[in-house]
Amino acid sequence: MRIFDAHRVLGPVPGDHVPSADLAGLLVELDHFGIDGAAVTPSHGLYGDPAHEHTAGAGHERLVPVPVILPAVPGAGWPDDPGAVVDAAPAMVRACPVRHRFALTGPVALRWWHELAAAAIPLALDAHEAGLDRVRALATAVPQLRVLVLSPGYRCLRELAELLGAHPGVYVETGTLAAAGAVEWLAKQAGAHRLVFGTGAPVWDDAGPRFQLDHLRLPDADVELIAAGSFAALRAGEAPE
Repeated sequence: MRIFDAHRVLGPVPGDHVPSADLAGLLVELDHFGIDGAAVTPSHGLYGDPAHEHTAGAGHERLVPVPVILPAVPGAGWPDDPGAVVDAAPAMVRACPVRHRFALTGPVALRWWHELAAAAIPLALDAHEAGLDRVRALATAVPQLRVLVLSPGYRCLRELAELLGAHPGVYVETGTLAAAGAVEWLAKQAGAHRLVFGTGAPVWDDAGPRFQLDHLRLPDADVELIAAGSFAALRAGEAPE
């Protein structure tokens, strides 16, 4: 079974007591846990200013770069125009509306999201940083945009089930759904094809999600979707088989 971690951070994490994840260390961790590949976001883009030189993992066959973008008027964010993102054609982008101080559903950002949706480029948003209410508002405003909700807590399972039920373009990362049976319950509610394996390492633990993946009480086909198939479909803009 192929296993792909859809949520990794590469680089130092400010103010945290976790080891900095350099490229070599990241690959060692992936091998240790039997993970075939990962989508990686540069820590500088998350905790500092997004910039093109912070493309983490570019060129490595096992890694998929996920750049951080800041949709704003030209000169106030990065890049200056959504066309630059479309031209670069990343597998996915990430945005931090609270940390980087922009309106997720403001007029400028909405123009970006419509262009990214037309180009089938999905957007990753952290559940704690952005909030599920903002995710819901975005999915309502731009239903064609595919959104991956990162690091949701198991206490918001009911909200997640409602969100997935109302918005077909929303997907959920499983790594922090740590309650017994949480992933199985959500898979029953919305389908395993809407759930994506990810860890959030090194900020979040990667051993727990990896152990959980091996012990899910789901059909093998559903586990394979969660392990890698759902993310592959998300980035391809296609419905999983």
